[in-house]
Amino acid sequence: MDMLDWARGPLLTTALLVFVVGVAWRLFALWRLPASAAGGAPARQSFDTADALQASLSRMVPHRGFHPSATLVTVNPYVFHIGLALVFFGYAPHIAFIHRLTGLGWPALPDLVMYIAAAATIVSLLIALLFRLTDPVLKKISRADDMLTWAVTMLPLMTGMAVVGESSASLLAHASPLYRGPLAVHLLSLELLLVWFPFGKLMHAFLVLPNRMRLARFLGRRGVRT
Repeated sequence: MDMLDWARGPLLTTALLVFVVGVAWRLFALWRLPASAAGGAPARQSFDTADALQASLSRMVPHRGFHPSATLVTVNPYVFHIGLALVFFGYAPHIAFIHRLTGLGWPALPDLVMYIAAAATIVSLLIALLFRLTDPVLKKISRADDMLTWAVTMLPLMTGMAVVGESSASLLAHASPLYRGPLAVHLLSLELLLVWFPFGKLMHAFLVLPNRMRLARFLGRRGVRT
């Protein structure tokens, strides 16, 4: 077995196991936390879970009253998340990878769209790092978790670009991978991300909507316009 066989076999199985068990453990631990009653008389007793969900989703788009100087800070996370979703779920080799694991599949997006999305995502991550290193507030609240999370997110994108030497159709047409070494490194970087996912801030992918709903319900019950 070479490095690619290890990355495709036992290491991938281990990473997926850590990911699934870790995420389940984090969610179960949060579910078991006792619910604390909010102090003070609620202004809107009728603000329920459906209202919180509607408020959370409707406020995903920034309010137009924000100052123009915050435009890049506001738009950059959208570029990153949309670009990353396009790259992971729209690139033909990635879809083939998911199909091998789960049996699920769907039509791929054109390669040009993937290249643009990958470039935009990488630039977005670099801009986010620049903000974190230069903004006084972000510098003060940044921890090792933030930097490690940034690194394990960037690595699969950079190593993935190193694997792209031909069109996706040509890559899928070969019976065995053409670039076994770079592909192994790409898979290892993905597995590192999966292992770190439950223990770092990447976990917000599962918690962002519940957190927003909790905040919306907390504010809504006090009469804050949502």
